Amino acid sequence: MGLAIAETVLEHGNVAVMTALNPANVAGLRERFPNTAICHQLDITDGGSIKRVVDAAETMTKGIDVLVNNAGYGILGAAEETTPAEYRPMFEVNFFGLAEVTRAVLPGMRKRRRGHIFNTSSSGGYAASPGFAFYAASKFAVEGFSDALAQEVAAFGINVTIVEPGSTRTNFAGSSLKRPLNPIPDYEQSAVSLTATRMTARDGAQPGDPKRLAKALIQLTDEKNPPLRIPLGEDAIDRLEKRVATQAAEFQKWRSLSLSIAFDSPANPV
Repeated sequence: MGLAIAETVLEHGNVAVMTALNPANVAGLRERFPNTAICHQLDITDGGSIKRVVDAAETMTKGIDVLVNNAGYGILGAAEETTPAEYRPMFEVNFFGLAEVTRAVLPGMRKRRRGHIFNTSSSGGYAASPGFAFYAASKFAVEGFSDALAQEVAAFGINVTIVEPGSTRTNFAGSSLKRPLNPIPDYEQSAVSLTATRMTARDGAQPGDPKRLAKALIQLTDEKNPPLRIPLGEDAIDRLEKRVATQAAEFQKWRSLSLSIAFDSPANPV
């Protein structure tokens, strides 16, 4: 998806500063757009490298206008069978790396009093699925961070949008999706297994077009009041609307219990 976004930005005549763990993955774009495609090798978990790359991008472009935080990967497995050695590195990429890149870019945007930050979450970052407990947790963290951030930087003319794609035709279900090394047999016939089957079945046939997703993000950069959240894809908006409706009904059902924890009103003074 990141490659599609960079390609679309370049096709629109803009400068794109791309970062990649393996720069060979974007070599084709550098060849096609030698004057506007800039690439830096970056391990998003290396704080020192993040600052160097952001400083270089600021110098070469005379100011970063738009940041797209898109680095990430997933783990598909039950929470019980996924070890800290497997899920903690994912958090370093999906959340902590995103937070540090954002923090590195903010001083320039704040000084210029403008900018737009896109933080890639997922429809699963709002409505979790079985088998994605830790992946969803990393994206829920992105959502909470972005929600608060948007309120903190609005006064500086900086917009924040949480990108919540649905099923998009990328290699996420292939090379970007890991599985626990020691699965527990009991979960083989559970809802976790159903999620895995669904992911495998739709791999390569996802309805979402990453190039059209990229165009949607470009459109949002021209909006004076862009949304805080943007579900992208019919499945994404359907899933999120259902979750909102379910939550509203649940809140109403348990409203009296929610209100029951207040202290009794003090007695009227004589």
